[in-house]
Amino acid sequence: MGDPDMLEMLQEHERKCSRPADFDFQRTEQGVNAGETSFLIDNQSQFKKHKQSKDSIFFRDGIRQIDFVLSYVDDLKREGEIKAERRKEFELNLRKTGLELEIEDKMNSEDGRTYFVKIHAPWEVLMTYAEVLGMKMPIEESDIPRVQNSPFSYMLKPVRLPKEIKHPHPEYFTAQFTRYRQELFLIDEPANFFPSSSRNRIVYYILSRCPFGMEEGKKRIGIDRLLTSSTYSSAFPLHDGQYWKPSEPPNPVNERYLLCQNWARISYFYKEQPLDLIKNYYGEKIGIYFVFLGFYTEMLTLAAIVGLFCFVYGLLSMNANTSSTEICDPEIGGKIIMCPLCDVVCDFWRLNTTCLASKVSHLFDNESTVFFAIFMGIWVTLFLELWKQRQAKLEYEWDLVDFEEEQQQLQLRPEFEAMCKKRRLNAVTKEMEPYMPLCSRLPWYFLSGVTVILWMSLVLVSMVAVIVYRLSVFATFASFMESEASLQHVRSFLTPQIATALTGSCLNFIMILILNFFYEKLAAWITKMELPRTYQEYESSIILKMFLFQFVNYYSSCFYVAFFKGKLVGYPGKYTYMFNVWRSEECDPGGCLIELTTQLTIIMTGKQIFGNIQEAIYPLVLNWWRRRKARTNSEKLYSRWEQDHDLEHFGSLQLFYEYLETVIQFGFVTLFVASFPLAPLLALLNNVIEIRVDAWKLTTQYRRPVAAKAHSIGVWQDILYAMAVLSVATNAFIVAFTSDIIPRLVYYYAYSTNAKEPMKGYVNNSLSVFLIADFPNNTIPSEKRDFTTCRYRDYRYPPDHDQKYYHNIDYWHVLAAKMTFIIAIEHVVFLVKFLLAWMIPDVPKDVLDRIKREKLMTVKILHDFELTKLKEDLRNNSEELAKEMLIQENKVELVKSTM
Repeated sequence: MGDPDMLEMLQEHERKCSRPADFDFQRTEQGVNAGETSFLIDNQSQFKKHKQSKDSIFFRDGIRQIDFVLSYVDDLKREGEIKAERRKEFELNLRKTGLELEIEDKMNSEDGRTYFVKIHAPWEVLMTYAEVLGMKMPIEESDIPRVQNSPFSYMLKPVRLPKEIKHPHPEYFTAQFTRYRQELFLIDEPANFFPSSSRNRIVYYILSRCPFGMEEGKKRIGIDRLLTSSTYSSAFPLHDGQYWKPSEPPNPVNERYLLCQNWARISYFYKEQPLDLIKNYYGEKIGIYFVFLGFYTEMLTLAAIVGLFCFVYGLLSMNANTSSTEICDPEIGGKIIMCPLCDVVCDFWRLNTTCLASKVSHLFDNESTVFFAIFMGIWVTLFLELWKQRQAKLEYEWDLVDFEEEQQQLQLRPEFEAMCKKRRLNAVTKEMEPYMPLCSRLPWYFLSGVTVILWMSLVLVSMVAVIVYRLSVFATFASFMESEASLQHVRSFLTPQIATALTGSCLNFIMILILNFFYEKLAAWITKMELPRTYQEYESSIILKMFLFQFVNYYSSCFYVAFFKGKLVGYPGKYTYMFNVWRSEECDPGGCLIELTTQLTIIMTGKQIFGNIQEAIYPLVLNWWRRRKARTNSEKLYSRWEQDHDLEHFGSLQLFYEYLETVIQFGFVTLFVASFPLAPLLALLNNVIEIRVDAWKLTTQYRRPVAAKAHSIGVWQDILYAMAVLSVATNAFIVAFTSDIIPRLVYYYAYSTNAKEPMKGYVNNSLSVFLIADFPNNTIPSEKRDFTTCRYRDYRYPPDHDQKYYHNIDYWHVLAAKMTFIIAIEHVVFLVKFLLAWMIPDVPKDVLDRIKREKLMTVKILHDFELTKLKEDLRNNSEELAKEMLIQENKVELVKSTM
């Protein structure tokens, strides 16, 4: 776009597009063919329905392909005439740019209400705007061989797709398309030279910049503004054909059918994705999302396998765990009397009632926890570094090396233009453009910030409400399960702590979904009120709002359980109280890790199941209802454009929500993975289904989105890096403060006196003694008891010590070990991260070599073409010069002869 010739060409087309509405149908520079006037609504030109296939993607002449479709309905209100005038002016200006239009009367539509405007971009228009947009087109088949498969590729043969599906087209050397170099490009058939994705991208570029009149002294431009004002009800490119059957001649190859057969099927969950076909059909922006999701899923395989091994280790070592054995032993755990877990209604209890809970806790809280936390810190670095390599390879394969930002993304939003009262000179284009001073937008920025903070506070309030619920019902659960004789056998595996944790987690998940539903709508409204200047600014603004909120919404409860619960509870006789009413929550004698695991499992699994059901059912039901309403007159032709019109619209933020869902899952997999090694496995299983569900809904339930280019995942990559760094700290703190591994290691190395069973006596060592007589009278049950002391989880001096109930030396040893572990683990993991980042280049050497080779060959081909063309021009000029000299000599001879 920086080429002066291109800018001049673009300005010329802008001038054409903005001419007064005095278009003469008899006067066009390119001439009018027989089919070009078919846009006139004339009863004599009505086509015969039985002669046109339902799957036709052509104009009535069967030659010109439909590249885009607009639809509208008559508006009988006062604004109807204004909208009709806008449409007339807009369509007139579209024809001036060279586009060809054909209008279907509402009498031919299935519902009898909707008009359809079919748009075709002829060859001249495609050539002009391909040059304006800097599209790269093939000039020669590449002599660089594709990357050869590894020696073990035969093992991966079952997951491979057929070659013609994986690589539907050969690789080419490409160059930016220019009209005066047409002979250079591999143009076999002009009608098929530009793929359908490029055609609809060109048409949308014209639609988004074409004016439709002057209103309030300002030139109004763009299809987006017309859609916002309901002048048109929809604008979309057509799908290639039906997704359940291949196309029939003369229609081109139905890539939609190929995608549905080889990509959008659950039975193909183990197959690789046809990435080139996705890119060719939907454009690079959607294609790169599926590349990222597929790569992330592949990398999750390694993490899932290691996490499964850690879980199996915990399962196999569960019965050999000394701590669980002591807790379950009637002679040890059965004789340890624990202090009440709540005031008045909770009774004293024996430690062996948590036997099953201690065994389950060992599944996730064992020696492998430390290993897995370190492994995931390294894994996340490998993932991000290898993704950068994959992205670089993709840029080369998809011709995005010299990528420039999409013009549509940098285009001014109609809402911004409408609200602007001032204009100023653009330093780059030297043209006057709408301008809004910062002081005018500052109140909206302030309101936006306050709203986001308010809703984050609302999330924290809801979390406190769940904590209050848990504190309130814990006593109820405890007294009910204690008094109900029929529940005695249930108490062995469903303790009051577990029952409270399960119900609290489910309630928290429901509140997360409710808050998320309302905030999504609020965030979209606030972002519009901020009046972002360009589409890119709008997208960045809403990404920031939604990610910050969802981060707090989904993770706050996990942060609470991991880092706050059970840390500030005090001790018997001097407990801390929330709002001076509810006693602070305590952890299970085995630690809070099992509760964190429960919380993480319910929220992560619930979100994934709910998300997949919503993504599959919602568009399916909407489309069914829309089709049911539309099919009112069954003898009419239900055409391709009507079929696509009845599909769900793929909005501009649809891809944003897909990325957001993946990034939130990435947070679950990395931030708290030390507490739940099966998280990568659950994410892997979800993503295998997610890829196929996304493919199915995009191929069958949504209109075809406009193709757009992108060379990376954008700001999401920075978010992933930030979460990767944060995950190192969170997992180190989980292992140190939430897990029981550090106190066990301290006991093993510092206090154990049994050489054969070094962990024997650990349970007794980790519990402090409290004299029941020191309880305040109003906090314990009034029944008589035959014991004088109870135990609680902490490291404090006993009641007969001079410093009774103060922290003892064990506490400070354990605390020092925890802090040392955090510092050591963070330094080790960060050192490995930096080493890996240094060792793994962002762009692989073979890709660099291929890029250099392609640039060299492209320059050589262009040079040879220009040289050949120059020689031909010189030869033609020399021949003309020789002819001219011969004519002059003949004239001289003739004059001499006459004299």
